Amino acid sequence: MNHEYAEELTERFLRYVAVPSESDASAGVVPSTEGQRELARLLERELQAMGLQDIELDEHAILTARLPGNVPGAPTVGFVAHLDTVPVALSPEVHPQLMRYEGGDVCLNAGKDIWLRLSEHPELAAYAGQNIIFTDGTSVLGADNKAAIANVMTMLHVLSSGDRPHGDIRVAFVPDEEIGLCGSKLLDLNKFKVDFAYTIDCCAVGELVYETFNAGSVLFEIEGVTAHPMSAKGVLVNPLLVAADIISCFDRKQTPEHTDGKEGYWWFTGIDGNSSRCTLHMNIRDFDKECYEARKKYVLDVVDFMRVRHKRAKIKVTLTDVYGNIASSLGEDRAPIDLMYEAARVIGVEPKTIAMRGGTDGSVLSAKGLVTPNYFTGGLNFHSNAEFLPVPSLCKSLDMTLKILELAAARAAN
Repeated sequence: MNHEYAEELTERFLRYVAVPSESDASAGVVPSTEGQRELARLLERELQAMGLQDIELDEHAILTARLPGNVPGAPTVGFVAHLDTVPVALSPEVHPQLMRYEGGDVCLNAGKDIWLRLSEHPELAAYAGQNIIFTDGTSVLGADNKAAIANVMTMLHVLSSGDRPHGDIRVAFVPDEEIGLCGSKLLDLNKFKVDFAYTIDCCAVGELVYETFNAGSVLFEIEGVTAHPMSAKGVLVNPLLVAADIISCFDRKQTPEHTDGKEGYWWFTGIDGNSSRCTLHMNIRDFDKECYEARKKYVLDVVDFMRVRHKRAKIKVTLTDVYGNIASSLGEDRAPIDLMYEAARVIGVEPKTIAMRGGTDGSVLSAKGLVTPNYFTGGLNFHSNAEFLPVPSLCKSLDMTLKILELAAARAAN
């Protein structure tokens, strides 16, 4: 590990992923799991040991703090990272393993015969000869977003213990990003007063994001009419079949598995029902605001049609806006985005502008008026047991963070 901070970054990352912090969409509270609060308390202790100021951990496990600057007039820069890892029906316990990858397939777990096959994950080939942190095949790795936490905490340690020039820095660690950006929605911007901010929440080196989906969720609630099958003709209304009719109204070619780039989609994510009642969950995604609104209108049109087709069924629909496209909130303020691109070029990284087929905490914060673009962690294959984090890529992500702060301070000094 030739990078000056490779060992510290690795140690921090392994320490943070050792705290199970899956979010839980069924909990109905923020944070949705106690593991997130435990991780926030760990970070709080570390921030106190570094001597940061204005440290506050609130009832929602939102942790904020400030590192005072040493360059008068430099902008106050914020960094936001989320505490939770995604709940995807894998183990909540993460058992990472650091390996020197020399090419070919990787045996993640000999006991369970779990392999990371190069034929299935050709992206691995680019990292031959590097130290890589893998899962043991039973969980996600948690680089989403604990690689960002390790990045930010290492940056704070470097700057708080040295004399590098920088302005005020504020950090916010928030819960439950993976289940609806809940923590950032509750973040009090009076406690996070910055000129602009960044999330570090995408993948390969060079990925830069200032455009995300507009996102909505849909809940269909269907109440049928029960009857014994011997006398059901003309009486029975099966809510499961109503749900099937609703699903059939949506283009199967406009689903996640059939779209990419800037194509929007419908995604049915859950169904629960019986002969009396049924609930159906769907996500709506689109980059274009007008197209997103048209999708919402189409949902309402489908429900109106189903109420005519199934006159005795009771059909209720609830549409919820989850987050918006960062780009829609930019206005004329491109300074933080330009700074991000300049930093990438200075550290020798070729920028890869990504229209993210998802959202970040920055989607919520940008809509609140706080411009918050996003850049790479260095991790790959988020939300799967194939997730891995090349240590040199994590180091490059830290270089990006430090360079953004250096350039922001230099502009003020000049």
